[in-house]
Amino acid sequence: MTPRRPKVFAIVPAAGAGTRLGSGTKKQFLPLKGKPVIIHTLQVFEHCSDVDEVAVAVPESALVDMESLMSRYRLHKVSKVIAGGERRQDSVYNVLRTLSAKDSDLILVHDGVRPFIGMKKIAQVIEACREHGAAVLAVQPKDTVRKSSGGGFFDATLDRSALWLVQTPQAFTAGTLRRAFEEAMKERLYATDEAALVEHIGVRSRIVEGSYDNIKITTPEDLDLAGLIYERLQSSKS
Repeated sequence: MTPRRPKVFAIVPAAGAGTRLGSGTKKQFLPLKGKPVIIHTLQVFEHCSDVDEVAVAVPESALVDMESLMSRYRLHKVSKVIAGGERRQDSVYNVLRTLSAKDSDLILVHDGVRPFIGMKKIAQVIEACREHGAAVLAVQPKDTVRKSSGGGFFDATLDRSALWLVQTPQAFTAGTLRRAFEEAMKERLYATDEAALVEHIGVRSRIVEGSYDNIKITTPEDLDLAGLIYERLQSSKS
């Protein structure tokens, strides 16, 4: 009998309030070239052959709207739309608890407001996770990075070659990710990403070089930049 290939699930947290954008519309639902940002993101995973199933977390008030968008854009891989929690970590955990993933299956976590993730990068982080059990996309900073304890003056210049700007998707075996979240909940530990939770239980993540196009839309400037990136990527396809 042929052994079962581990399934690949993608969790897409998109329950943030988006207050830094200063808009009445939550950032994940803001239009980007005629479509909500979250739809751009989900369509990448919809068309990615390496991903089997997608689950998304949105604000409870947006559940009906998200279901409508799924139908409109024919997002067949999105099997679950879950109400998010107070923080990003809560939203991911709300989804994680509903997935029928075996411990050997892989789970990707990708920010709903990173619409320019490429399928090649998704494939690379999945492959690295299969080999190492945990993998994270990241890029190195282009600018000089300095440290300041009080904010008034610089204390030190950091070695840029040793620094990485972490992106998503981040990929883990389902068993590892569940254990990391269970420990975090017991200890009331909150972290900014899943890699930090996994590191807390002693699992290191393999670095996979990301892309500078893979921006997270957080500010009005990011939305303007996203429009330029979209146009450049579309022109490169023609």
